[in-house]
Amino acid sequence: MTTTRRALAAGIAAALMQALMLIAFAWPAANTAPRELPLAVTGPQAAMVTGMLDERQPGGFETRTVADESAARGAITDRAVYGAIVTGDGPPRVLIASGASPAVAQLLTQMAQQLSGAPVAPVQDLVPADPDDPRGVAFGVAVLPLVMSGLAAGVLLSLLVPSIGAKALGLGAFAVTAGLLSMAIVQGWLSLLPGAYGELALVSGLVSFAVAGTVVGFSSVLGRAGIGVGALLMLFIGNPFSGATSAPEMLPAGWGALGQLLPPGAAASLLRAVAFFDGTGASGPLVVLSAWAGLAVVLLVVGAILGRRKGTSTHAGKHEAGASDQNREAAVVG
Repeated sequence: MTTTRRALAAGIAAALMQALMLIAFAWPAANTAPRELPLAVTGPQAAMVTGMLDERQPGGFETRTVADESAARGAITDRAVYGAIVTGDGPPRVLIASGASPAVAQLLTQMAQQLSGAPVAPVQDLVPADPDDPRGVAFGVAVLPLVMSGLAAGVLLSLLVPSIGAKALGLGAFAVTAGLLSMAIVQGWLSLLPGAYGELALVSGLVSFAVAGTVVGFSSVLGRAGIGVGALLMLFIGNPFSGATSAPEMLPAGWGALGQLLPPGAAASLLRAVAFFDGTGASGPLVVLSAWAGLAVVLLVVGAILGRRKGTSTHAGKHEAGASDQNREAAVVG
């Protein structure tokens, strides 16, 4: 391929990558809407409210009728639902949890205004977001640096560190240091998350190891192509469908669930569970992140085995070549 053709191919490839990034990041944001969003309803008018919701936004809410207001509150704090509508005397009251998702809380607040017909509707926030980040904007933005730094660490370790053992050591050092520093900034300096610093640092360290380890693991097995696989999973798919700025149920159908199976989405859910709900709902995302960390370790082991076999094969080839040269020299002398 000539230099001119190579330049044209590189330019077109870069433009295609830009188009893919626009689709990956802009499409979910442009199609944010509730899709089977769990919502509790209680009181004598529960059936009427459920019918109104189904009529106004078919498929938007997965309403669950509970016994009373106490049960509705419990469902919210147990993370079974995002909010609740309580009917009875007077206009319906809405219970929200902005710590679970400020975007959903805002949606339910607007719904409360529509149901009550008043500009100021009775809304109670049971699990409020951090007062320094009431709309959750900084929280959503904070998840991206965790992913990007993990990708960067994975690329550096893949390209600059030849030994599998040294790669593993670098991953461990990165995970510990990144976990401590990131939460010192997010919680100590910026005050964006409540909760125990040590627990949040452990979460951040696990996320860092899962992202960076996946990149290093794939590159150990597939070579430089593995870096592209890691970037595709974490940045192009995982990040825009993480639900960090909204909620998985607010993303296009199916994609929100997929995002929760990747480290960025699991990271956002686990951070919310630890910071705002005392660990309630943490088991699912913790299993996902642990599985990715385990996959990274398995890939590193496979890469070490493949590297050892390659080294043995190369050594055997050199030995055979040396023996062949000695035989030829002996034949000449003879």
